[in-house]
Amino acid sequence: MFHIVACIKQVPDTKVIKMNPKTNTMDRASAPAILNPYDAHAVEEAVRLKNKYGGTVSVVTMGPPPAVKAIRKCIEIGADEGYMISDRAFAGADTLATSYALTKAIDKISEIMPVDLIICGKMTIDGDTGQVGPGIARRLDIPPLTSVKKIVEINKGEGFMVVQRKLEDGYEVVQTTLPCLLSVEKEINEVPYSSFPNMLKAARYNPQIWSVNDLADIDRTQLGLKGSPTIVAKVWAPPKPEGGKLIEGEPQDQVKQILSIVLEKKELFAEKRGS
Repeated sequence: MFHIVACIKQVPDTKVIKMNPKTNTMDRASAPAILNPYDAHAVEEAVRLKNKYGGTVSVVTMGPPPAVKAIRKCIEIGADEGYMISDRAFAGADTLATSYALTKAIDKISEIMPVDLIICGKMTIDGDTGQVGPGIARRLDIPPLTSVKKIVEINKGEGFMVVQRKLEDGYEVVQTTLPCLLSVEKEINEVPYSSFPNMLKAARYNPQIWSVNDLADIDRTQLGLKGSPTIVAKVWAPPKPEGGKLIEGEPQDQVKQILSIVLEKKELFAEKRGS
């Protein structure tokens, strides 16, 4: 049985979220909570691998009780089981503490069924660090492969897989041993609309929820704020772009105005290089 675990997170929709001008922090109540878009592609890829090679897809997340909604969305996509760790002890975790808590959850899932592959989204849209996936791999002592754009082959019998990793100027083909952890790009697949049977299943689905007391050999000093050596000192909204200049007049006059602007910018850049 090939068991794939996808790590997911419920995040605020950054397209509509507002910033608190007094505290310079995100006003999470101003935006609806959604499944992290990169994680949706991770779950979809896990489901595709299940359909191709057989097996089971489990999803795991850390969050408050409302994060159950994100797990149900994964069931809609085609995941089989969902697990959530939820406890006040996890609150305020940075990426280091988050990777520790999720590793303990994956250890517990492994007791139910051994894990062959872990898939994460490239990053979360509310944190944008891409650190949690590799952090889990380091704690589990398995190979991490980041920026994966295509899974070429999986050979469970011989214990290896081949993937394409996205680079700035192309891609590289990498072979790694199993089990391993992948963090995937959005371009790895397209997430289709959920089927009606999956939607019905998701609506009725209740994931397994564990508190900190349900995890074995847990070190509470590595959880939440206590286990977070980093802090977000300040968050601010980027400045709004200034409006462009409207070019008016006859076509030949517009061309002259554009050339004048281009030449002016060219001279300005030349002066900056010279200085």
